This record gives sequence, structure tokens and C-alpha cells, in this order.
Amino acid sequence: MSEERLSRLVREQLELLGEDPAREGLVRTPARVAAALEFLTRGYGQTVEEVIGTAVFEEPHDSMVIVKDIEVYSLCEHHMLPFFGKAHIAYIPNGRIVGISKFPRIVDVFARRLQLQERLTEEIAQAIEDALNPQGVGVVVEAIHLCMMMRGVEKQNSKTITSAVRGLFRRDHRTREEFLRLARSD
Repeated sequence: MSEERLSRLVREQLELLGEDPAREGLVRTPARVAAALEFLTRGYGQTVEEVIGTAVFEEPHDSMVIVKDIEVYSLCEHHMLPFFGKAHIAYIPNGRIVGISKFPRIVDVFARRLQLQERLTEEIAQAIEDALNPQGVGVVVEAIHLCMMMRGVEKQNSKTITSAVRGLFRRDHRTREEFLRLARSD
């Protein structure tokens, strides 16, 4: 991404809004916005393979593993406004496990792009399935969307919840229910 080019576009946006980009409070805004957008969309330059690296291990563990309350920050692709919340991820290993710190990194690969919550949830589940070939994967994302709060319907207390289930989580309702119950618990 060209920060300089993006900075020029932000300056033009300020002018179109009727602002004076040369006034004291806005002089550095185009560069700050460009840097922020580069940071907030850094997922385009990352792959799941890179963030997992060599952290997949052979292990005979075959019980559910859950990592809850992973912070999610993303930008809605429709309005480029933030949405944020938490992701809950579970999988049942099939002879291979991954270092648990890799789950937040996987979330960020996809969250740090212009995104839809529905797609984000599916991409996380698919990435874990592809990397580990587990017996099953479950992902729940709960998020608050500023595009619903600040514009349009202006609903301040709404939350969107999406889920994606694969393997045993899809086929066995008891496994799915256990995951959902544990994901909701404090």
C-alpha cells in the first residue's frame, strides 16, 4: 500500500467534506489516517501458514480444545467502519495440535481486512480445518458494528453472533451443544 498516495486521497476527502486540510488540527491527519488504514488492513499481507509457522505438533490428544474471548477488531467492507467483539474457537484434534497463541493470530489474519462478520467466521473455521485436519471445528464470533450504531438504524445495543461448524461439530449435536454452552459461559 502506498501511504503517500492514500494520504493524498484522505486530504482530498477532507476538502470534499468542506474542511481545510491545512488547518492546524488536520495538517497531519491524512498521514495518520493512511498509517492507521495500513495497520488495520495488514491481514492482506499475511497468510495463515506464516502465522502458524512450525507450531503444529503431533499429539494423541482427542478431547475438545477451546480458546475463548479472542478480541476481534475489523472494518466492515460496506462502510469501512469498525466492528469489534470476541471470537470463540474450539477444535477436536486428530493427532495434531497447534500452539494456542496461534488462534488469535489466525483471527487477525482475516479480521485485519475489509470484512463481513459472516465471512470472517467461516474463514477462521476453514483455516483451522485446513491447517490441522481435526475431527471438528467450531467458531463463534460476537460483534458490535459501528455502522449499525452510528448511522442507518442507530441501534446502540445490538450484537451480531455468527457461527461456523465443521466435522463433529456439525454431525454430532451433543458436541456442538457442549461447544456452544462452553463458549457462552463466563
